[in-house]
Amino acid sequence: MNALRLASRLAPRAAGRTAFQRPATTSLKALQQPVLSSNFSTKEPELHELGSVDTGFTADRVDRVAEPERRAFTYLLLSGVRFAYASTARVLVVKFVSSMSASADVLALASAEFDLSDVALGKTITVKWRGKPVFIRHRTPEEIAGEESVSLGQLRDQETDEERTLKAEWLVVLGICTHLGCVPLNGAGDYNGWFCPCHGSHYDISGRIRKGPAPLNLEVPPYKFTDEKQILVG
Repeated sequence: MNALRLASRLAPRAAGRTAFQRPATTSLKALQQPVLSSNFSTKEPELHELGSVDTGFTADRVDRVAEPERRAFTYLLLSGVRFAYASTARVLVVKFVSSMSASADVLALASAEFDLSDVALGKTITVKWRGKPVFIRHRTPEEIAGEESVSLGQLRDQETDEERTLKAEWLVVLGICTHLGCVPLNGAGDYNGWFCPCHGSHYDISGRIRKGPAPLNLEVPPYKFTDEKQILVG
């Protein structure tokens, strides 16, 4: 009996609670329905509506590179710039090389003419050419024969007497020792040619090194005879 009474008392209370809570549930679903329908719309947006596609690269780079007339203009422009640079460099090089050329007064000193009429047989004169001493010796027949008889095996710098002269009676050599550039003494040394007092090099009457530290013969400058007694050095 007590159980039945308790059940009868609780039944109205449970029914009231259910009635009170049902409208709240219904109102929540009603509020959520529009939001869900708007978020899960089945319509796909257009590409321009997204606002995240950059079409500038395609329009400004890819499409324009593919245009042949623009490519030809680019090549033409680059070729013109390179041609201008090359022309400027060429002009600068030509001017630089021209500035290094010898002037007229320097060319005038490049050669010098000398008169040999007063040079006695067996004597040597010293002239100046390009600031360097030049020995010109008028050799005797005995000196010529002695130098021509020298064997090449005896020479450090092997040259025959004929290779060092245009005319056998005239020897023309630079008066500069081939060791360290001193000026040798005429008519001295063991071979009666030239002797360098700096380090003891001995040259014969053909200007060939015969003894001492010098490695080479006295240099023969470029020269020619313009007359029987006129010589042009240089």
